[in-house]
Amino acid sequence: MAGPAPSSDVVRRRMQQQRRRDTRPEIALRRALHAAGLRYRVERPVIPGLRRRADVVFGPAKVAVFVDGCFWHMCPKHATFPKANAEWWREKLERNRARDQDTDRLLRERGWLPARVWEHEEIAEAALRIAEIVHERRAAHQRS
Repeated sequence: MAGPAPSSDVVRRRMQQQRRRDTRPEIALRRALHAAGLRYRVERPVIPGLRRRADVVFGPAKVAVFVDGCFWHMCPKHATFPKANAEWWREKLERNRARDQDTDRLLRERGWLPARVWEHEEIAEAALRIAEIVHERRAAHQRS
């Protein structure tokens, strides 16, 4: 899907610099999870046939972690909409949100637990939450 022309060279440069993976929040979360003794896979597909990838994957525990940017995924606290090309951006961001919801639904249907971390969250708290989820899922898997 082609987007509208950038509203300025500054905007164009800023958009070109946006990372799809290995963002600061992702790296910080991975470091905190590793420091907590957890091992994981990075940037892995978890739904066969779809190009959607989780940022951090705990395979045996079936936990898929997504680190969501406040702008791109419409954070309830920090969502904003650009004024330039406003309608196009609103539609784009709504599609992102719908895709996230669909991804979560598809994962749950396959026995996975999706976990979402907002970029503004305290990393230590997010890592603790993810670690608790993973330990709980691993324990449940061992009991069954």
